[in-house]
Order: sequence, then C-alpha cells, then structure tokens
Amino acid sequence: MTSPSKNAAHYGLAWLALILATLAGLAWWWQIGRPVDLPDAPSARIACVSYAPFRKPGETPFNTHFVMTPERIDEDLHALSQRFDCVRTYSQGHGLAAVPAIAARYHMQVLMGIWLGSEVKENEKEIELGIATAKANPKTIRGVIVGNEVLLRGDLSPRRLTEYIRRVRAAVPTTIPVTYADVWQDWLRYPQMASVVDFITMHILPYWEDNPVAAIDAVHHVEDVYARMQHMFPGKQLMIGETGWPSAGRLRRSAEPSLVDEALYLRAFLRYAADVHMPYNVIETFDQPWKRAQEGTVGGYWGIFDTHAQPKFPMLGPVTEEPHWWLGWLAGAVCAVAFAMVGAWRRSWRGIRGWLALLLAGFAAGTSAAWQLRQMMFACEWWWQWLLSAVCLVGALVIATALARRIAGHMADHHDHSEPAQWWRFGALFALVLYDILLAFDGRYMDFPMGLFLLPCVAYGMFGLLTHELSMPSAEQRFLACIGPILAIAPVVQEAGMNKVTWLWLGLNLAIAVPILVAWRCHAVRLQPHEAQAADQ
Repeated sequence: MTSPSKNAAHYGLAWLALILATLAGLAWWWQIGRPVDLPDAPSARIACVSYAPFRKPGETPFNTHFVMTPERIDEDLHALSQRFDCVRTYSQGHGLAAVPAIAARYHMQVLMGIWLGSEVKENEKEIELGIATAKANPKTIRGVIVGNEVLLRGDLSPRRLTEYIRRVRAAVPTTIPVTYADVWQDWLRYPQMASVVDFITMHILPYWEDNPVAAIDAVHHVEDVYARMQHMFPGKQLMIGETGWPSAGRLRRSAEPSLVDEALYLRAFLRYAADVHMPYNVIETFDQPWKRAQEGTVGGYWGIFDTHAQPKFPMLGPVTEEPHWWLGWLAGAVCAVAFAMVGAWRRSWRGIRGWLALLLAGFAAGTSAAWQLRQMMFACEWWWQWLLSAVCLVGALVIATALARRIAGHMADHHDHSEPAQWWRFGALFALVLYDILLAFDGRYMDFPMGLFLLPCVAYGMFGLLTHELSMPSAEQRFLACIGPILAIAPVVQEAGMNKVTWLWLGLNLAIAVPILVAWRCHAVRLQPHEAQAADQ
C-alpha cells in the first residue's frame, strides 16, 4: 500500500507537471512571436544567388520531361534583377540553358553550371549544351562551373572530372573563367584539382558541417575556413560558391534552422563579405519543396524568397519568427474548453481542482497540437503526408483527452483507477519506438515530431504518476518500454549532447516508459511472496 505522504508527493509532482506544461506552451508561442533586433545588412542588394526555378508543386529536376518555359525564367529574372546582380545555375537541362540570354536583358551576369553525374551520356549532353551556351553569351557569363559536388557524391573520379574540366576550358572563350564547385573539405582532400581550374569555388555551409555551428558563430567559422583555404592555395583566387542558412527543419547540435537565424547569418555574412571584398554566391533564391525528399524538411527552406517569390525577411530592422503566434494561444484556449466539455460528460467527481486540471491539460495539449500543425505546414507536401500526419495527431489528441478526464478525477480526489484500453498505450509506444529506430539509425534528415508525441507521452506519464496499475503490463509493452529509452539515447550521443531537442525526446520516452517499468517491478515484488508460499506447500 502506498503511504499518504508518497501520494501527496505524487499529486504535487502532477500539479507541477501540469503547470509547467501550460507555461511552456504559453512561453514558446510568445517567444517566437517577439520581434528580434538584428544588425542590419550593408545593403538589401546581394552580389550573386543560386537560381533554381523549381518552386511550385510537382516541379523537380528529377523529372526529365519537365522544361521550364522562357516566359517563367524571364518573369523570375526580371524580379530578381531588383535585388541581385548575378545568378548561379547548376545545369543546362530543363530549359535553364536560356538563363544567360534572358539575364542579359536585365543587365545580370550568370555563373553558369554544367551538371555532371555518373551517367556518361547525360554528361556529354550537358557539356555540349554548356559549351554552346557559353559561346553564345560570352559577355553575360561570369564563369562556367563544371560539376557541382561531384567528388563529394563520388559520382566521378578526380581524373575523369579533370578531363571534363579541361575539355570545357579548351572549348569556351578564353575570357570566361572555368571552375569546379565542391565543399571546402573536398578541396583539401583533392588539392590537385586547384591546378585545373581558373579559380576555386568552395561551399561553406555551417549548418551542414560535420560539426555544425550555431548561426551566431557561423560567420567566424567562415572566416576561419577562408583563411585556411588562402593558406592552402596561396595566389589562387577563391570564391564562396554556396553559403546560407535554412529557415525551418531539424536542429543539428546547436545549429537551429529558423527565420531569425537565417536573417542573422545572412546579414552578418554580407557585412563580412563587403569588408573583405570577397566574391560570393548565396544559396538560394527560392525555397525548393522538392529537396525535402532528399534532405528532409530543412532541404526545402534555404531560400531568401518563399515559393510564392515573396521575401521571407527584411535586410533591415527586426525580424519576427511567427507573426501569427497568437494562434497557438487560441488553440490552447479552444482545447481547454473542449477538454472541460469532454471532462464534464458523465463525471463522477466534484470540485474546482478537477476543472482546473482539465483546463490546464487542455491548454497545454492545444499549444502542443498547434506546434505540430505548424510543423506539418513546413514538412508535409503531398496529400498522403497530410492525411497520415492528421490521423496521428487526432489519435494523440484522443488519448490525451481520455487521460485528462481520469487525471482530473484524481486531482479532485476521486480515486478511479480505470484507464483507456491497453492497446491505446501500446499503439503510442509502438509508434514512438518505431520513430526511435528511424532516428537512431537514419535520422540525419528527420524532424523530431515533438508536438505529436508530447500528447500521449506526457499524459501517460502523469497518469502513471497518479495511479498504480492493477494488472501486470503486457510483455509487449514491457519490451517497448525497455527498448525505447535505450534507442532515444542514440540521437543524444550522435549530436554530442548539444542538441536540446534530443534531450526532450529522451524525456518523452522516459515519461511513457517509466510508469510501465515501475508497475512491472511492483507486480513482480507482489508475486514473490505468493511464489514462495506455493513452493513451501
């Protein structure tokens, strides 16, 4: 039998958890709605920016039959010429060979890309078309970039890549410099490539580094890399061919994708580039939804403009992460009322404490569900992704609501030990452990759906704190409760303990697992005297 003092402590912890969950929901939404003062950029104009026009639903460079119309390119470049002096392209296919001629109309220059991969025939088409385009537009093309991150992907050997570069160098006008673009680490890995190009084009993306760097420190990292490359290749002209910051996606160690951090990094980088008179190119013009399939949510949000060609943030003045932050509070208020209404149905308890518990639980659940809906707006592209996410979120809300009814009864001193069907908890555990497995073994590009799993995990954690299960948890639940927290440790280790989200994720695993493990131990202890008595008889 549990002592009264122990019960009082559990009730105190339950009230504390409810209050903290509510305050967390209030504070998180308020915080992302506050304007953040940032240093201004030296100018709203940017020297050069990566241009890929695949920003509308269904548009992707993987569709070999898709061709971007000259009218669409003209529309884009006319708008971009108001902010940018130059655009960088990555391939000649999909109608992009028309970019230099159209850019000339708006007095823009082009860093023209020739895409190289592992397919020889496709490489031949790209090179032939690239050479023809360069010859036709010698005054518009600032440089030809033969291959992008080919060595990083392992598509070609350095020897084969060198042959392609020399072939293009021999064919295009001598007034057009020729280069190759790759991450700065691969230039150090293959220093012989420097002798093949007219200038070095390196990518410095602090978010994607093996040791990611927070936005506030990212420009210092760029400075260090730039100095290292100058020391490694003295006398060789250097250009940063890609740098930027994502506005949405998963945290990598201390590198957080957010609108504020994107603005912070770009403004700081532009000041640095202006001070040292360094040639650079920012990635990228528009958000690219198709990249989510390769790089997760974060891949689709590197643009300075959104998919509707609207600027995502100003270059001067404060920046607000979420202007509609009050919708999170509204969702909390709506859910608080809904939880109270559901809790009032056939209730067997009385007292203000029960109502207060329902309102607090409902508000916390509403702000959490709103967080997940916001996440879905960034992450979901296809109808089936919306459907699957919506079904999971509704299921989580149903579990949270059902448990909130029982938690409210306990808070009102009505000791009802009934709980929802066991398969509800098994389903939540199974989904959580399945996601744990994906994060542990292939989680580089996966988001943490905190808003979704907060609902069942915290609700079952509080329910377990207030009750003592009458029956032994099933073997399946005991297994999942053991394996989940172990798997959840993997992301913490992989992120070197620097990612705050991985710790919260581990906390969710423990919240739902610990009550099961405690019940398992308690029932095992109760069975021992009976087993001993049976042995004596």
